[in-house]
Amino acid sequence: MESSGQKLIASWRIFLLGILYGAGLLFLATALHRVQVVESHLFSRDLTRQSVRRVQVPGARGRIFDRNGICLADNRASYCIAYYVEELRKRGKWINTINAVDADIDRLSAVLGLPRTLSRESVSNHVLRSLPMPLLAWRDVNQETLARWAESKEPFPGVDVFVQPERYYPQGTLASHILGYIRRDRPKALPGQRVHFYLPEMVGRAGIEAYYNTFLTGTCGERLIQVDSRGYKHAIWEGEKQVAAGKDLHLTLDVNVQKVLERILRGWRGAGVVVDPRNGEILALASAPIYDPNAFTPILSPGIWKRLSTDPARPLLNRAIQGRYAPGSTFKPITALGALEKGFASDTVFDCTGTFTLGKMRLRCWDIYGHGEITLQKAIEQSCNFYFCAIGNTIGYEPIYHEADKLGIGHATGIDLPNEVSGLLPTEEWKRNRLRDDWRPGDTCHIAIGQGLLLTTPLQMAMATSAIANRGTLYRPHLNRALPPEKVREMGWRPENIALVREGMHDVATIGTGKRILVRGLDVAAKTGTAEVDIGGVRRKNTWITAFAPFDNPTVTLAIIVEDGTSGGLTVAPMAHDILVSIFGEAPETSEKEEPDPEPAVREEIVPDDPDTPTIPDTPDNPETPEPEEAV
Repeated sequence: MESSGQKLIASWRIFLLGILYGAGLLFLATALHRVQVVESHLFSRDLTRQSVRRVQVPGARGRIFDRNGICLADNRASYCIAYYVEELRKRGKWINTINAVDADIDRLSAVLGLPRTLSRESVSNHVLRSLPMPLLAWRDVNQETLARWAESKEPFPGVDVFVQPERYYPQGTLASHILGYIRRDRPKALPGQRVHFYLPEMVGRAGIEAYYNTFLTGTCGERLIQVDSRGYKHAIWEGEKQVAAGKDLHLTLDVNVQKVLERILRGWRGAGVVVDPRNGEILALASAPIYDPNAFTPILSPGIWKRLSTDPARPLLNRAIQGRYAPGSTFKPITALGALEKGFASDTVFDCTGTFTLGKMRLRCWDIYGHGEITLQKAIEQSCNFYFCAIGNTIGYEPIYHEADKLGIGHATGIDLPNEVSGLLPTEEWKRNRLRDDWRPGDTCHIAIGQGLLLTTPLQMAMATSAIANRGTLYRPHLNRALPPEKVREMGWRPENIALVREGMHDVATIGTGKRILVRGLDVAAKTGTAEVDIGGVRRKNTWITAFAPFDNPTVTLAIIVEDGTSGGLTVAPMAHDILVSIFGEAPETSEKEEPDPEPAVREEIVPDDPDTPTIPDTPDNPETPEPEEAV
C-alpha cells in the first residue's frame, strides 16, 4: 500500500503538470490571437505579396490626323486565339503540361485550317516564364476563323478569344514615309513598381510614329493576378493605376495634296516636298517607291521584310529627307544671290559660246551653239551653264558657299522626322581631308551650276526656295500643326537682288525651260534642273524642279526630283503643274490656243575628259535601316 507521503507527491506532480499544460495552452491561445487578430493584416499582406503578380497594361496609342481632320493612323481591335494554360495543366513535371498544350495546338490547327505559328520552343518558354499570361496561338484572325472555332463540336478547354489593339493606317500606303510604322515592345516600367509581367506596347520605329512616340504613347495601368505556388492563375483584378490613352496628333499635312504628289511619283524613283513658305508647314512630303505600313502589324513577317530590304529601289528610304542629290540648275538662283550680294553687277554680260572652257575642263551648255551675249536674269531663264560657270570663276567660291550655308544647304533642316541627313556643302578643308586633293577653280564652276561635289536633299531645296519665295525668311519645316512657326534666319538680301532672282524664276515658268508648269489663271515662278551623275559607270540624269506660287504673295513652294528622267522641263515640270492645279485649280481653257514652243533639250553634263573635278556617285544613303520585328 502507498503511504500518505507518496500520495501527496503524486498529487503535486499532477498539479504541476496541469499548471504546465495550462500555461502552454494559454501561450498557444495568446499566440493564435496575435496571429489571427492583432497581426492578421501583416500576414495577409505577406501572403498577397507572395501570391499576387503585377501585370503592366499599356494604354491606347494616340491617333494621327491631317490638317483637315482625316485620320491617318488609328487603332483597331485585333482578335487573337489564345490559350490559358492553367486550364490545361497536368500533374507531375512541367513537360507534361507543355506536351498537352503543344498537342492541343496541333488539334486546333486542324480544326481551324490554319498553319501553326507557334513553335514548341515558344510554348515551353511561355509555360516556364509567363504562365499566368495568355499564350497567343494565332494573331489577328478573321471573322470566318472565329466562327469556325465557335462552331467546332470538339471541346477546347483553355482556349478563348483575346482582343488587343493594333495600329491601323486607314489610308493604306498614303504618307507611309511620313507616318512610319510601329512594332510591339516592352513598355516602360511604372515608377516605383516591380512588374512581373507585361502586355507588349506599340512603339514607333520610323517616321512620325518614332519622332512623337512619347506623345502618342498612352499611360500604362496595372492588373493584378493571384497565382498559386506553381504559378497558375486563380484570380484577376484591376490595380490602382488605370490606363489612359495617348494624345492625338494633328499634322500640317493635306491629304488631298499628298495624294496628288504620290500619284505623279508612282512608277518613278524620286521625292517631292510641298511647303507653305509663310510658316514652314509641310503640306505634302513623299518618296517613291512607297510601302504599306499596315504590313508591319501585328508583326512583320520574314517574307515581307526580305522583299522590302532587298528591293534595289529601297522603298523604306525616305528620299525627301535621306536622299542626297546634286541639285543641278535649281541651285543657280542661290549662286545668283551669292554673286549679287557680293557686288556682282546684274547687267554684267557674258558671251555664251556653248562650251565653258577652263584649262583642260570643258562644261557644255544645253544650247550647243551658245546663247551669245546674255545677262543674269536671262541666264536664269535660259539656265545658261556658261554664264554661271563664268560667275563662279569671277567671284570665287566663298560668296556661293556663304549664301548656300545660310540657306541651310549642307545642314539638316530640323524637321520633326527622324534620321534626316545633312547633304554636303563641301569646303576646301573637306576636300583635302576626304579626297586628298586641293580645291580647284573647276570645283567652284561645277558647284555654281549645282553639280560636282555638292549634294542636297529635296527638303533642303524646298526650304531654300521658300526663302526666295517669301523674300528672305528661312523657316524650320515642321509637320506637327501645334508647333508655332520658327524662323531660322533672316537672309537680309537687298530688295533689288531678290527681286531680280525672283523675276528670273518667273521667266523660267513663262517663257523659259519650265513652261510646262504653267497653270491657267495662276502666276508661277520656277527653276528646272537636270543633273547628270555616274552610277556604277552608267550615266543617268536626275531631273528637278523647284517652284512657288502665286508669284506676288506665295502660299506654296515645292521641290520635286525624279531619278532617271529626261530633263527638269520635260519630266518634272508637268508633275509640278498637277500639284499646283490640285491646290489652286485652273481657269477654263480659252478658245484661242497658242502654239507651244519646243522644249529645249537641257544638257548639263560633266564632260568625260574633265580631269579637274571627280564625279561623285549620287547615291542616296540611309543612316538607319529598320530591322524586322520579332514576334512578342
